[in-house]
Amino acid sequence: MPKTFGYAGKILRINLTRKEVKTQPTEKDLMLNFLGGRGFNAKRLYDEVGRHVQSLSPENKLMFATGPLVGTAFPLGARFNVSAKSPLTGIFGDSNVGGHFSAEMKFAGYDQIVIEGKSPKPVYIYVKDQEVQLIDAQHLIGKDVYETTEVIRSDLDDRSVQVAAVGPAAENLVLYAGIFVNLARPAARTGMGTVMASKNLKAIAIRGTGSVKIANSKKFWKIVDEIKEETYAHPQYWPRRIMGTTRILMLADRLGILPTRHFTSATFEAATKVSGERLAREFNVKNRACFSCIVPCSRFYVIREGAYAGLFGEGPEYEALGCFTARVGNSDLELALKAVDLANRLGLDAITTAECIAWAMELYEKGELTKKDTDGLELKWGNGEAILALIRKIAYRESFGDILADGVRKAAEKLGKGEEIALHVKGLEIIQADPRGLKGYGLGYAVASRGADHLRSEPFIELSDNPKKGKELFGVPEATLRLSYRGKGKLVRYFENWCAIIDSLEVCKNLAENMELLPFKKAAEIAEAVTGIHFTEDSMFEIGERIVNLERAYLAREGIRRKDDYLPERFIKEPLPNGNSKGAVFEIEPMLNEYYAEREWDLKTGIPKAEKLRKLGLDYVVEDLRRNGVNID
Repeated sequence: MPKTFGYAGKILRINLTRKEVKTQPTEKDLMLNFLGGRGFNAKRLYDEVGRHVQSLSPENKLMFATGPLVGTAFPLGARFNVSAKSPLTGIFGDSNVGGHFSAEMKFAGYDQIVIEGKSPKPVYIYVKDQEVQLIDAQHLIGKDVYETTEVIRSDLDDRSVQVAAVGPAAENLVLYAGIFVNLARPAARTGMGTVMASKNLKAIAIRGTGSVKIANSKKFWKIVDEIKEETYAHPQYWPRRIMGTTRILMLADRLGILPTRHFTSATFEAATKVSGERLAREFNVKNRACFSCIVPCSRFYVIREGAYAGLFGEGPEYEALGCFTARVGNSDLELALKAVDLANRLGLDAITTAECIAWAMELYEKGELTKKDTDGLELKWGNGEAILALIRKIAYRESFGDILADGVRKAAEKLGKGEEIALHVKGLEIIQADPRGLKGYGLGYAVASRGADHLRSEPFIELSDNPKKGKELFGVPEATLRLSYRGKGKLVRYFENWCAIIDSLEVCKNLAENMELLPFKKAAEIAEAVTGIHFTEDSMFEIGERIVNLERAYLAREGIRRKDDYLPERFIKEPLPNGNSKGAVFEIEPMLNEYYAEREWDLKTGIPKAEKLRKLGLDYVVEDLRRNGVNID
């Protein structure tokens, strides 16, 4: 079958129950209306994983999807989305990751891989172009992510094979286990690794010898040259190259939005000790980029002395660094690196893990938990021994770790305490930025289709505090002021649509969106150059709008309503105690009203209106929601 420009042209379906492998053409409708990656997965998840499917049942489907720019020389990286119904939240599960796996998947000839059913025994999947094998994985059970990757590469006698693996946490059905590629690159959020392990699938190894055809090479290379020039001249180029996202920690401290000691403080007295600057100066030895990327923002570190001498690895990013420093009150950078490494090896989502630990620490500090409850661990702020012990206990579901292994919402339910300080939205734990001092981001947490999540909107522009930009883009100067709540509905809608496009093209959001290198118009131009399909700035915006609305329809079918688009009371009722955002609270109601109005969703329920869905060509979704008992106008 001839390849489609920009796309591999095929979907690979693997039914583990029946040991059945099929391919099908990539549907033209997907390309035109959902673009790739996240869009592909959103469409198929809505269509094929219904309301009554349980997340850890064989009926759930695990989907990997790349985008049309992946596998080309486009210089902003290569990523993929992995999606399923989430075991952690019970709703839309999705995670996005970079590295080299996605390009290899494209070279093997696939735009999307859909895993169905459940194997009767542990297996891993080996894909080499058209050849697909299910290989016994009994010898891999119990092995961590690093060990699993090494054994598979040895088994296949191929050091370059790309491996997506799960660790012991997933095998033990910890509800927030991730899928890890290139050892330390996690598709960590929402428990996609848990879904994978529930199917008795330990890993996917992939090797491709194909290539990606481009429709208009002359136009493609012209745009590539323009983006390279913009990237190298950008003021963020060198900070990102030197520190990656770890540079955010000191910025967050200055702004007064750090999650210190479980968001009870907005600054951290030890910020300089655990900063990206110190990490770069004293520990980093080498940089690394994702496939095709010209900004090698990932870093390799080495600890040369002390308790963790000899430890080395890739990363961490800001989220993981903030998790195991400020959030848990830890001022020991080396211990934080050890904690991140341990979480990666065991296959855990660092954000949810740290929230569970910080939540338990706050209860302990308040006297609501004792050593009797915590297996003898003294959960004082910053107790490194306790932090490392709990990471292991969670991964293996041991004693108190078993309570934390289902996420902070369920931990509070199990213990019958701490619900008011369980910091999550819809079951997904909040990241390392306080929404009281960053209100556009906070609204994004509240309405994101994954639960508390900054990457569905990433409205970085409010960090500029530039009212001229707010007036220019949205007609509301306050929209780009981080401590104002006016205009945030317009801001978040715009950036959600933009992020949906970036996630569907499958390039790096830190560059394409945060550095403003790929706005809608440029995205349309490069997508057309690669695929030969005519896109415009307006059609790109509409595709983003369609993806966001389809994901929201999925949530509506699962019972999510306005009452669920809410932040924990700490952020709404308790003013920030200190820092440059001192005194701020989060004004959720007016922001939701404006956001729903901008989206054309029902103000009382948060359900997309029938007219809106029909405008986006989602007529069948209207009928499906009605069949599932959703009251849609």
